[in-house]
Amino acid sequence: MTASTTRRTTAARTRLAAVGSLAVAGALLLSACGDQTSDSGSSSSESAGAASTAPLFSKLPAEIQKKKVIQVGTNAEYAPMESVDGGKIVGVDPDIAAALGKQLGVEFKFTNGGFDTLITAVNSGRYDIAMSSITDNKQRQEGLDDSGKKLGEGVDFVDYFTAGTAIYVQKGNPKGIQTLDDLCGQTVAVQRGTTYEEALQAQSKTCTSGGKKALKIESFENDTEAQTRVKSGGAVAGVNDYPVAVDMARKAGGGNTFEVLDKQYEAAPFGIVVAKKNTQLRDALKEAVDAIIKDGSYQKVLEKWGAESGAISQSAINGGK
Repeated sequence: MTASTTRRTTAARTRLAAVGSLAVAGALLLSACGDQTSDSGSSSSESAGAASTAPLFSKLPAEIQKKKVIQVGTNAEYAPMESVDGGKIVGVDPDIAAALGKQLGVEFKFTNGGFDTLITAVNSGRYDIAMSSITDNKQRQEGLDDSGKKLGEGVDFVDYFTAGTAIYVQKGNPKGIQTLDDLCGQTVAVQRGTTYEEALQAQSKTCTSGGKKALKIESFENDTEAQTRVKSGGAVAGVNDYPVAVDMARKAGGGNTFEVLDKQYEAAPFGIVVAKKNTQLRDALKEAVDAIIKDGSYQKVLEKWGAESGAISQSAINGGK
């Protein structure tokens, strides 16, 4: 979800900042934030509970306490992390938000929009936070592009999950793709603005510097289009967050459309995006994440969605590199 005009990845979608052989200097090239809201909305819970009894309600900024709602921007195309089911946004992130809501005494209201606009939308005040499998990395924290040029304000992250990057291919792996190096000279599909798009760009340079052909990277507005390209054979592979790729391979075509290579590249944290100026909200969220880890509700959410591999033992602020 790993998201340059960022997922996403901001669809962040992400969503994942790759390290090691997937290391990228990638930045979040943020586009102007238009009206990306879809008709699909989701509240993290029907009732956040009585604010006066919520243990961390007093930690929130006064304006959040007054409205008792945290507006969340997301890009709901990354099952099991977030997706739309029956008009409702469901998944790991909404359920974690619901658990956070019980600690904070507020409702988390999710709005579906474009991944590559989420960070801009948080900084503009349209959303209080963004929660969409967005990889926490230094470029996004500092608002830099891949050359180190300052592009925006940057944001803070409250880390709550970790995931590696996966390569997925057609079922049966007809081209015999086993590693990133096998993608040299091949067509690869990816969602535009994600950190794994940046990872593929870095890999393409590795290919050419080693005397091999560059990758042909086909970037799409959303991840569904990238998956369709791989399914049709127009691309030999796609790249996505590991839990997303595994869930997709399990469900698509009854498990007969894709398979995920048996390698997860080094993991990086997903973080809740908060504007730099909203330090009080950031710190309250960090405390709430630690609280749900401690009380076991966090682990129950991950087990529900088969995402236990991404569990963390403690939250961090700006823990990405």
